[in-house]
Amino acid sequence: MTIHIGAEKGQIAGTVLLPGDPYRAKWAAETFLEAPELVNETRGMLGYTGTWRGNRVTVQGSGMGMPSLSIYVNELIRDYDAQTLIRIGSCGGMQPHVALRDIILAMTSSTISTPSSGIFRELNFAPVADWGLLRAAYSACEDKGIVPHMGGIYSSDVFYDERPDLNAEMVRHGILGVEMEAAELYALAARYGRRALAILTVSDHLDTGEALPSQDREQSFGDMVEIALNAAFA
Repeated sequence: MTIHIGAEKGQIAGTVLLPGDPYRAKWAAETFLEAPELVNETRGMLGYTGTWRGNRVTVQGSGMGMPSLSIYVNELIRDYDAQTLIRIGSCGGMQPHVALRDIILAMTSSTISTPSSGIFRELNFAPVADWGLLRAAYSACEDKGIVPHMGGIYSSDVFYDERPDLNAEMVRHGILGVEMEAAELYALAARYGRRALAILTVSDHLDTGEALPSQDREQSFGDMVEIALNAAFA
């Protein structure tokens, strides 16, 4: 076990789904996995391991923001040898053609800073998704009759944003949506040679102010879990 993950060696699968909310991790594991076992509840950040179509899968909450995700992903990779890490979460839409409930497959993630920024110093490192996972996720969307958006997103290190000028530049440069974790996930995956992807549901929109009610968020979250599982084992 590690400081933040109480699982024993062998209790974490090679494929890990990463919702931010620990209770979404519980719901996803109990809904989609066979025989899910609680393997982590340290600091209330729940993690479960079970099987999906005979494949072992862990669903581990990662918390909010890149510093929190960085802790869990570092430990999952370095101490438990996780090979495939897929973020499943919500985001704010930024483009007029991106609507509530739409799925975004994040090819790249721009950011002002991440916990990894100190390593790169003056370099603006461009974190990207794993191509194999991205292609498989797109195919999984097609199989479900979903037309996803594919492109760049923005990983913000603040939730209550006070930079309308920056948001305007994101929109101008084609950024599809904003969330708070993917850039660090992609940087860590690149560093350790692992596969990573962020699959996101648009839960609100920065321009229109629209937002999904909680029940609709759960249904859309289910689509993301199915897409992620199919992509991981394509």
